[in-house]
Amino acid sequence: MSNLKHVAIVGATGAVGVEMLRCLEQRAFPVGELTLLASARSAGKTMKFKGQDITIKELTADAFTGVDIALFSAGGGISKEFAPHATAAGAIVVDNSSAFRMDDQVPLVVPEINAGDLKNLPKNIVANPNCTTAITLMALYPLHQAFGVKRVIAASYQAVSGTGAQAIEELEAQTREWARSERKWDDVQVANEFVKVYPHQIAFNALPHVDSFLDDGYTKEEMKMENEGRKIMHHPDFRASVTCVRVPVFRAHSVAVNAEFERPISLEAAREVLSAAPGLDVIDDPSLKQYPLALNVAGKDNCAVGRLRIDCALDNGLAFWVAGDQLLKGAALNAVQIAECL
Repeated sequence: MSNLKHVAIVGATGAVGVEMLRCLEQRAFPVGELTLLASARSAGKTMKFKGQDITIKELTADAFTGVDIALFSAGGGISKEFAPHATAAGAIVVDNSSAFRMDDQVPLVVPEINAGDLKNLPKNIVANPNCTTAITLMALYPLHQAFGVKRVIAASYQAVSGTGAQAIEELEAQTREWARSERKWDDVQVANEFVKVYPHQIAFNALPHVDSFLDDGYTKEEMKMENEGRKIMHHPDFRASVTCVRVPVFRAHSVAVNAEFERPISLEAAREVLSAAPGLDVIDDPSLKQYPLALNVAGKDNCAVGRLRIDCALDNGLAFWVAGDQLLKGAALNAVQIAECL
């Protein structure tokens, strides 16, 4: 490939696709030619890139001619159908869906952790991790390197934008409907016509239900941290018990983590390790009410970790709170970083 790359974005009009486009521009990725691909209903519309209008094209099997890197963010079904067409045309695919994450021939990459896995691409496909997993590992992996993580118990607090644009609109519509009705705090239920994306109202609520349930009672989303964490960290014995919760936050996920390590850990040593970790800010001064907030990490490239404390229930344990923008480090930014490594 030449220094300037022909880049394609599949799912360009979606929330992650929009962020991919912004990341390419803000990080001065060497784009020589840009192809924006979406469904037929979006074809013919335009999106801005470096001040120019780029016309969106319909995603078809023959849309990847001359493409060097194809960034996919249009769902697993689309990835499974069209990624082979992209690689057959000579492109390297960076896929944001779950379609290829557990494929032994496809590296699952967080560049700060395992960029070396990009040296071997038998299928010319790289997988982007689940957003909650990526954000959690930004803090957990440096601790693992220093102390050897055995297991974690975690609870996620996930923003509605992780579901997509319709979920964002639903939270906004439910909130506006309640405000319009001028009801008080103890009467916040809205009419069923405003509940479409999620099985229950999301405004003023917390849903312990992200993704579909498995036979053992966990959801698919909850198992991703263990399965993907093992692959990314090259740690086959890693164990994670996770409860994923959707909360009425527009943007940025937060995760409460209780981690048990093989070796003794102290607060001083943990802070030193985390302060040196790339892509991670330590915000940890409870006396000044300083800790990571979804509001503050939204739109930011770095994740943030805080509420550090020695776990009182686990041997060699550390409890912490980590937050990050799931549209960026959890998706678009991570994909563009992978492209930069490539």
